[in-house]
Amino acid sequence: MLNIPDIVTNEEIDCFFHTISANVKRIREERGMSQLEVALSIGQKSSGFYANIENYKHGKHFNLLHLLKLSKLFNVQIEVFFKRQNNNTIKK
Repeated sequence: MLNIPDIVTNEEIDCFFHTISANVKRIREERGMSQLEVALSIGQKSSGFYANIENYKHGKHFNLLHLLKLSKLFNVQIEVFFKRQNNNTIKK
């Protein structure tokens, strides 16, 4: 039997996805764009699903293709989505 260690905890995963979501939301708001505008720009059909991703609700999160498209849309380097901000706290 294999002894496979846990590499990250569920809390670390939640923190990771929350950080990304909070950064995307912050940048979207700084750009004065609506959730619908951004959702349609990255190929989502509605703002409802996008809102769940942006707010990290129901386990929905951005994938790498979303982040690539968002970085182009917002004209930022993709790594800015991964940087923790002082006000990025985990919401449960």
